[in-house]
This record gives sequence, structure tokens and C-alpha cells, in this order.
Amino acid sequence: MSEPPGSGATQPLPVVGQARQGQDEPGGPASGATPHPLPTLAAEDAGGKASRFWSPRRVPAALLALLIFGGAGLLLYDIVAVRAGHPAMRWRRELAHQLGERPLDDAAVLAGAAVAALAGLWLIVLAATPGQRALLPMRRTGSDVRAGLDRGAAATVLRDRAMDVSGVQSVRVRMTRSKVNVRAVSHFRELDDVRGDLDTTLADGVRDLGLARAPGLSVHVARPGKKG
Repeated sequence: MSEPPGSGATQPLPVVGQARQGQDEPGGPASGATPHPLPTLAAEDAGGKASRFWSPRRVPAALLALLIFGGAGLLLYDIVAVRAGHPAMRWRRELAHQLGERPLDDAAVLAGAAVAALAGLWLIVLAATPGQRALLPMRRTGSDVRAGLDRGAAATVLRDRAMDVSGVQSVRVRMTRSKVNVRAVSHFRELDDVRGDLDTTLADGVRDLGLARAPGLSVHVARPGKKG
């Protein structure tokens, strides 16, 4: 019994799951599907709102708690001692005597009232303000993620950007929540040209920081001072 012609040739087996390039591969050039770009922080998102980070206020809360605890404990101890037949503490007798004799317009009474009022006002300000002034909120791309940038780190990034500009010898960057103050020293090139390059470079740098609220930019360029 003879074999059919060409039966002795080796036939390649089809590979299961391998798609033809450019035709069957999803997202290939011939599939007609447009690849999705990676998510980025676009310039039009610069107005994205993000609330500031609230400080836990651990140190003021701990100091106030310790102060109240110590004063209340001392007063309670003195009251219990008086109820047990012991004389009251000298400080409480002296305080009651002074409060009974001193007029309300006395300097010591006014000073004590002023200190108490300032302490209360300070605590109210701490409770009503978020704090964390050194942490700048960044733009939010999702509702479950929040990010912040340290103000010193942001100033360092902008300073490095400014040092790359031709003609800049030294730079000082002072960054607040609402403004970036840049003072540069240029040892060659025209000051107007250096200032223009710094404006463009730093504006791009501020945009690349991804802050929720872009701060204003103020650039000053001067010549180095004469030595001696």
C-alpha cells in the first residue's frame, strides 16, 4: 500500500492560543482598536480641588490634657484633705485671700485674665484651622487617594530646575502655599533673557508638581555683588 505523495514531509503543528500578528491580536495595528493612553495629570486639571491635610494636634492636646489633669488632681487632693480635717494648702488659701482683696483692675488680675484669654483663643484657632502648612495638597485623580508634597521638597525641585538655566549662578527659592519667590544671580547673559528663561522653566516646573492650587510665581534676577 503506497503512501500519498508528499506524505513524508514534516507538517508543522498549529500553536494553540497564538494569534496572528496584525490580524487576530487584540489591540494590534490591524485590529482597528486604539490603545488607551496612560493616565497623566494634564494641564487642564490644574484647577482640581483638594482639601488641606488636618494636623492631629497631638502636642497641644497632650499638654492641655496634662495641665488639666494635674490641676484637677491637685485641687481634688486639697478638697479631700480639707474634708478629712487637714488645713487647706497654702497656695489655695493665698489665692482665695488675694482674690478677695485685690480689685478687678489690678495689674496681676488683668495679666492673668489676658493670659487665660490668649490661651483660650490659641486653642480655638488650633481647633478651627487644619494646620500642616508645610504639606501642599496635590491634585486628586481618584476619590480614595490623597497625596501631598512637602513644601521644602517642592522648593528644592524648583531650585534644581532653575540651576539648569544658562547664565544662572545661584538661586534661592522661598515657597509658600500661595506664592513662589525666586531670587537668582546671573553672572553672564542679559538679565532679561535669563529672567524669561526662568519664567518659562519654573512655570513648567510648578505645573509638573501636580499641586491642587498652583501658586503664583515671582522671579527676580540680579548680578553678583562686588567682592571686597
